[in-house]
Amino acid sequence: MDISRIILLRHGETLWNQESRIQGHLDSPLSVAGIAQAEALAQRLAGEDFAAIYSSDLGRAHETAERIASVTSHRVTLDSTLRERNLGVLQGLIRTEAKVLYPEIYTRYRTFDPDCVIPGGEDAIHFITRVVATFTSIASRFPGRSVVVVTHGGTLDVMYRHASRLPLQGPRTALLPNAGFNCLILDETGCWSLPLWGDVTHLQKLLPSGSR
Repeated sequence: MDISRIILLRHGETLWNQESRIQGHLDSPLSVAGIAQAEALAQRLAGEDFAAIYSSDLGRAHETAERIASVTSHRVTLDSTLRERNLGVLQGLIRTEAKVLYPEIYTRYRTFDPDCVIPGGEDAIHFITRVVATFTSIASRFPGRSVVVVTHGGTLDVMYRHASRLPLQGPRTALLPNAGFNCLILDETGCWSLPLWGDVTHLQKLLPSGSR
């Protein structure tokens, strides 16, 4: 199999991101800043050579992907297996609320405890298996090519750990900025690597001059 490259993107900032509200399978529209982030991603990708755009079917990712597609003239392929983890009873809660209402569940969720059962949610092992299988499938469809994938923070975290050969249990260590630019490589042996992660140079012009 030829080397395949995935340009992996997190959606732009949402209103719930601003509120530190847990999204999971629930949705929230892009904020004004999130729309600007998505448009900055589109401009960065305008000069890239890639075969397709895949996106989670959740609105925040889909809107980000469509803003990219409007510049690059690709059609967006929606895939529900690119969704964020279903976080059950935690969804819709501000993080401080979740800590108070479900202290044990929230702590175990944040450390990716594989034995943590979130009522109404998706278990960690199923989520990890789903994400890795989806990315492997997408990459295998485009040998020797690049593909853009727009998805979510939890999904990115799984692929960061998987490609870095890090334990899947434990607190997050990866940078997962909204509209960050990341690259994954799947080589001929079926191994993943990370040549670029968490790059936000395309967003610098959106920051106040004192924050750059």
